[in-house]
Parts: sequence; C-alpha cells; structure tokens
Amino acid sequence: MLDPRHVADHLDEIRASMARRGPAAAALLDDALASHVRGRRECIVRGDALRHAQKESNAAMARMDKKSPEFAARRDELRRTSDEVKELEARQKEHEAAIELALLAIPNTPHEACPPGTSSEDNPVVRTWGEKPDVPTPKPHWDIGTALGILDFDRATKISGPRFAVLLGQAARLERALITFMVDLHAREHGYREIWVPAIVARRTLRGTGQLPKFEQDVFRLVKGASLVAAEAEASEAGAATGEDADLFLSPTAEVQVTNLYGGEILESLPIAFVAYAPCFRSEVGSYGKDVRGLIRRHQFDKVELVRICRPERSMEELELLVGHAETVLKRLGLHHRVVELCAGDLGFAATRTYDIEVWLPGEGAYREISSCSNCTDFQARRASIRFRDDKRNRLVHTLNGSGLAVGRTMVAILEQGLQPDGSVRVPDALVPYFGSDRIVAE
Repeated sequence: MLDPRHVADHLDEIRASMARRGPAAAALLDDALASHVRGRRECIVRGDALRHAQKESNAAMARMDKKSPEFAARRDELRRTSDEVKELEARQKEHEAAIELALLAIPNTPHEACPPGTSSEDNPVVRTWGEKPDVPTPKPHWDIGTALGILDFDRATKISGPRFAVLLGQAARLERALITFMVDLHAREHGYREIWVPAIVARRTLRGTGQLPKFEQDVFRLVKGASLVAAEAEASEAGAATGEDADLFLSPTAEVQVTNLYGGEILESLPIAFVAYAPCFRSEVGSYGKDVRGLIRRHQFDKVELVRICRPERSMEELELLVGHAETVLKRLGLHHRVVELCAGDLGFAATRTYDIEVWLPGEGAYREISSCSNCTDFQARRASIRFRDDKRNRLVHTLNGSGLAVGRTMVAILEQGLQPDGSVRVPDALVPYFGSDRIVAE
C-alpha cells in the first residue's frame, strides 16, 4: 500500500506517476481518493486557523479581568472553537481512514527507471542467453508428453476438472528432480535459507502482499464444512484468532506466506533471504480460452519461490541479485532464454520494477515467462507492518520476490528444447544426478 499521508499531501505527483501505468490506474486514484484528499486538506486548513485563534484568545484572556463580561464572552467563544476543532479532527481521521481503505485497491507507483509502455509488447529485451536449440521437428509439450506416456490430461480432467494434469513415471520424477535441484542451488550456492510453509493462508495474509482485496476472484477460497466450523469453535474456546483469520484460502504463490512471515515485527538484522518450494493454486478467472492445453496455465502447479527482505537503499541492487539467481537455474540447465524488463503499463499490482525471464519454447515458436522478479519497495511492508530498527527509529523494509523457477514451465522447456529425432528427450546434464538418467524415453 502507498503511504496514505504522502498520497494525500502529494496527490498530483502520485497521479502523474500512476498515469504511467495507464488511464485506468490514474482514474482509480482520482475516483477513490480525490474527495477525501480535499476533505482532509480542508479539515487541516480550518483546524490550523482555529488553533491559531485559540492561542490568540488565550493570550487576550490572560490580560482580562476574569470577572468581566468580556472574559465570559471570550471563554464561551473559546469553548465553541474547541468543540469545532475536535469535530474537525474527527472528520480528518474519517477522511484518512477512507483514504487508507481506498489505497488497498490502488497499485504501487512505477519506479522512475521503469520503461514507458502499455503492454507486454513494449517490454524491452535486456539480454539473451544461449542459442535457440536446433529441433528439427518441434512439437508442443503436450504432444511430446502424451507420446512418451508421461502426461495425462484427460484423466486429470476426469478426477478434478479442466486445467489439471497427471504426471506419470518419468514426468513425476522429473518434477521432483527439478524441485530438489532448484532448492539445492539456491540454498547451497546463493545463500537462501530453505523454508517450508503452509499452503493455506488467512485473509489478512493475502492482504499483506496485495492479493486481496483486489484479486479475490483469482484465488481459491475454502468453503467451511461442518468439520471446519467445529474446529473454528474449538479454536475460539482455546483463545485462538477467529473471524477474518479463520477465512482461509489456498495460496497462489509462496511469496504470500514467506513475506508475511515477519508481519507486525521489527527486524534487527537484514537482508533476509528465503527459498521455498510450495504448491500454488490459482483460479485463473479472466483467462478463459488462454493456454487451456498443457502445463502452462493450470489451477495447481509447483513453484520454487525466492523472497528477499532488505533495507530500502539496497533494494534495487537486491533486485539485480534476485534476477541473476533465478536466471542461473536456466543457465545450469542449458535452456535458451531472455530477460525483459516490464514497462510501466505491464507491472504487477505490488511491483515498482520487474524483470521477467522468458524461456524459449520451440513447440510454440515463442518465449514464455518462467520467472517474474519484482521489487515491491515498502508497498507490501506497509500493508503487513514489517519494519527494521535503524538508528533508534523504525523504518519499513523493502520486499522482493521472484520464481526460482516455475517448475512445470521448466519441465515444458526441457521437453520442447530437448526433443530428439527419435521422440525421446535429452535431460540436462545438471539434472542427471537428480533424475537418474540422461534421457526420457517412452514408457
């Protein structure tokens, strides 16, 4: 969340910055805030004038005869002024509360270095790594996996519905190998501390990283059955948190759990770096008809997440570090890819600056995002109240996150870039010790 007071005091500046995201973002800022910003300013101006009048009245009364009619009249006037000041202060607090509530639905401002643009078509390429593999007859991964007998989408639909997948034999082993390889690389070589977190989160946790309230349609909310209601009642009797904290969701990304780990705390030592494997769940509302086949856009998928928490003055350096760590996974696997910087109009809700790593998929003849690395500055920290102690005062931390990597999409890249003329798939050398073979063959 943006700083409510900074927004109220610099609305024109924030409006100009938000306009870089597009007309809709700027309009949202105006519609939600303008009247309350004006009301707050009017309360402050009128309140300051009345407080100045109070001081002058007090000074004048000090020189008056306390039994005179003039003194009594000034005293009555002072009481009326005091009542009006209290009323203005109450109204100012109401306007500030309304501003803070409105800001929950307003995105972060783009960093000044963020490229201009309105969509992914405007994202500049920062660098490209490796050469496009020579695949004589490229095929989409769903055809490759089905022919090898390791991917089953029809039976997944039968048991769960569309946008799920069953991984069989070597695909299941490859998924497990990729998770272990990624976590080992980040923990052993990049200095991240491994962490395992719950997959179910409370409403306040999703609000802390910005998924709620704006994106509630994109997450799976758990319906309370009889057993959950009974458990909540038991928790209430035991003194545990209920109400909002008992409103539970499946997490869409481990960024949510790991970032909120320090919610409401004051940290003594920074930076902090975590790597977490977690299953992720997304309803994908609004993407009907897009990527309905294969592993690219599923309701449930695996991801290795990187989260960094640091001092404000280091967050841009930390972003470059984070991108490098995520990119190293693809380099070790020998997968051709590129890094693009997101333009202002393509930024995610909480991000001020983002780099996407896009892997080449020969079966599609296109690059597809496999990691999105973002600096959220103090946007999430303000919502989750995460601070650090700095020279005897507390300041908001900066938070960063990125996939290191999306596991299913990495599997897709291996299947499509590693496809051999005989229909088998070459396994990257770095993954062989984890997978147990250098080839995926028909089962």
